[in-house]
Amino acid sequence: MSNEALESLSRAGVSVWLDDLSRERLRSGNLAELMSTHSVVGVTSNPTIFDKALSEGHAYDEQVQDLVARGVSVDEAVRMLTGYDIRWAADLMRPVYDSTDRVDGRVSLEVDPRLARDTERTVAEAKALWWLVDRPNVMIKIPATVEGLPAITQVLGHGISVNVTLIFSLDRYRQVMDAFMEGMELARANGHDLSRIQSVASFFVSRVDTEIDKRLDTIGTDEALALKGKAAIANARLAYEAHEQAFDTKEWRALAELGAQPQRPLWASTGVKDPDLDDTLYVTQLVARDTVNTMPQATLDAVADHGVIEGNTVLGTYQSAREDFAALEGAGINLTDVFGVLEDEGVQKFVDSWDSLLKGVSNKLDSLS
Repeated sequence: MSNEALESLSRAGVSVWLDDLSRERLRSGNLAELMSTHSVVGVTSNPTIFDKALSEGHAYDEQVQDLVARGVSVDEAVRMLTGYDIRWAADLMRPVYDSTDRVDGRVSLEVDPRLARDTERTVAEAKALWWLVDRPNVMIKIPATVEGLPAITQVLGHGISVNVTLIFSLDRYRQVMDAFMEGMELARANGHDLSRIQSVASFFVSRVDTEIDKRLDTIGTDEALALKGKAAIANARLAYEAHEQAFDTKEWRALAELGAQPQRPLWASTGVKDPDLDDTLYVTQLVARDTVNTMPQATLDAVADHGVIEGNTVLGTYQSAREDFAALEGAGINLTDVFGVLEDEGVQKFVDSWDSLLKGVSNKLDSLS
């Protein structure tokens, strides 16, 4: 039986995606069960998720032994191991992909995060991963760095669906939407069927509150402390307003007439870090049509257990969100610096996870050789 809270979220226009993937989750039937009971219609992955999955148990040992026999490099082994899981999940999600006219049923795989500042190599890696997995419902994740923006355009232009990750600021989000529009124009020029290309823009949520609340604690005034826990929701709501504006233009309508689907906002990093905040906050307060909320298991369980979905909680909040931003700046928060720090930290965290993943795979190759 499907969970009522998560069903309500889906009816409100929010696609529920799981922010986790592992061989064990696939083998045990857990992902299939969540599709049935928790309205899960998509999956996201990242280097941290795969590093954790490969470090636990023996689910990957048989494939690792085959890779040892073939004498592949560590980098190639990582591609083979992660690609296998992505392919499996994509096949499991294929009925959702078909029944939603290719909107959902999506599974995301990230390019090597060490390439985040290299446009040309990011494009090449994205094309290689798309070819390797060879499933129409896969999305390739590309970070929204300055160097990632032209890569997003080029990859879309090749007819490849893209999940843009590590978006923190409104300015960068607008640049991402511009890159998407340019990519769809390029795809049209290259003769691709625009209706088969999907994109989401992963706007990170909880990390914004974590960084800003730390600074508000340092400031320490009553006015500053009263603003804790408000920045991330305000930021995401203003992002949705920017989305509405970007996809209400004659340029977009011309692409839509050719079958193009809008790039949906995706709320990422929705696990609440501060125990003083409601653990469903970044779900219940970001309900809006044509969005995605990708949740770690703990957040998914929390929403299923006690989440209260009360319809759209984003429309009509834009002025209040702007006032919260003005108050943060008035309290001494340098938002430009905050978003720059978060992007740099985000890239580095994924690079560190990738290095850990490489080390773990290397150790497995050695131990099973």
